[in-house]
Formats: sequence, structure tokens, C-alpha cells
Amino acid sequence: MKTIVIAGGSGFLGNVLETFFTTQGYQVNVLTRNPIRENDIYWNAKDLGDLTDHLNGIEALINLTGKSVDCRYNDKNKKAIYNSRIDSTNLLGLAVNLCEIPPKVWMNSSTATIYKHSLQKQMTEANGDIGDDFSMNIAKSWEKAFYSITNPKTRKIALRTSIVMGKQGGGLIPLKRLTQFGLGGKQASGEQKVSWIHELDFARVVLFLLEDETLEGNFNLSVKNPTNNKTLMANLRKTLGIPFGISHPTWLIKLGAWLIGTEAELVLKSRNVIPERLLKEGFQFLYEDIDLALYDLLKH
Repeated sequence: MKTIVIAGGSGFLGNVLETFFTTQGYQVNVLTRNPIRENDIYWNAKDLGDLTDHLNGIEALINLTGKSVDCRYNDKNKKAIYNSRIDSTNLLGLAVNLCEIPPKVWMNSSTATIYKHSLQKQMTEANGDIGDDFSMNIAKSWEKAFYSITNPKTRKIALRTSIVMGKQGGGLIPLKRLTQFGLGGKQASGEQKVSWIHELDFARVVLFLLEDETLEGNFNLSVKNPTNNKTLMANLRKTLGIPFGISHPTWLIKLGAWLIGTEAELVLKSRNVIPERLLKEGFQFLYEDIDLALYDLLKH
């Protein structure tokens, strides 16, 4: 049986990948600080330990390790966000090179947030504008660490993932709660672009990239036609059968973000990201329409 190892795979995206790849006939092992299942492997993301033994001869390494950005960007959290990504990536790179039979492919998580706020310009892998603030610089540093490690026998791919819409996690859950409380109106102007991907398509993209041995480098994981905040919230209200939703001005979003310990950027930034490389390679999305995606995730 072909084996995949997911580092930092105990969260939402790791569970999505594990469930999907198991149905595809793969053995999926998860590197985690808190091993509780048979396929969990202890790894603290700081020490090499016996990591090489677990990576030797596997089909793919998928690294999702990193502190969540859903927090306030104070100095302590900024340091933890940075170190958790860079240190784990460097350690995995060392372990890969120590393998007698290195993983065939190493996919490292990145983020579509690497691109600038944009209402008009479509951000592709080749022509996207890379920004310069904390979250964008984290993404740049993460990818730089990933690519600066030379792994001659392992194909490498950075997953620039947009907002993943899922039944049990991802960007949909907090928006669903807001809508259910009657607060599901547009946020700020409502014109900000929302680049997203259904959880099943996220897993299917990873499989697509794993199976095509010619593919490497950066890939945007998002649907080809981003929606906007106003349309997303209107469709959420429609799907949940809630007739109204109070809108939120920018000042209220900033206050609310401060109160719940997160950053307003997560809602206010316009992410206009296009999966140009996936489209050129012929990947077919199952869910491209936000209305159909929301119906599948909220009604099934």
C-alpha cells in the first residue's frame, strides 16, 4: 500500500486529506504532537527524532504544520506563526535528505494570502503581485525556506491555498454562525473578492498534483471565478433559509476582530486569486459555483 505522511495533519485540512486519500487506497500517517490513533506518529516539529524512518520510501510528504493565523498579530503570536512554519519546514527538509529512499513528492502548505489586496487584477502564479505586510511576508518566508532546501530526488510543490469551504471547518463555519444569528449581511463594502475552494476539490487537487510526476513549483488552489463578499453572504442566507442579515461597516469589523482576538484582514482583504496552472494542466473542479458548494456543504 502506498503511504502518505501528513505533518501537522490533526486539524481540519489534515482530516480532509486523510479521509479522502484513505478512500483512494492510500495508507495515511499523521505527524502530531498528540498521537492518539494507530496511524498517529509523535513529532514535536522541533526535533529530528526518528522522523527519517517514517519518511523513508513513502509516496508523498504533505506539510501543514504551523500556528493558526486566526489570532491577534502581537509580537508573541507573530514569532510563533513564523517559527512554527520555518523550523518545521527546515527539519522536514533535513529528514527527507537523510532518507535512503526519499519521498517522491513533498507538498508544503502556503497561502493565497501571499498576493496583494486586489479588486481588479487577477493574481496568477506567473503574474500575481506578491505583497509586503506581515501575513504576506510570512508566506514569502515559508516558501523561501521550502525552496532553499535542495532535495534532488524529491519533487516539490507549494500549495497556495485559498479559503477552504468545509462541513467541519475552514472559512465557512464562522460565516455560517454569523448568518444564523442574523448578522449575515455584507462586510464592509462587500465588493472584496473571496477566493475559495470546496474541501473535496482541495483534496482532489492534492491527488492530481501527486499523480502527475511532471508538476512542481507553486500552485494556486482556488476556483477559477472568485465570488465577492456580498454574493457569498447572500447565498449563505439563501441556503440557510434566513431572510435577513445585518451588514457590518469596517469600523465594526475591526472592533469585532479585536474583541474575539483575531485580525480584520481575514474579512477585509480582497483575494482575487486564479488557479491558472491547474486550469492549464486540465484539472476539472467539481464545485465552481458558490451556490452549489454551499448547498452541498450545508444541506447534505
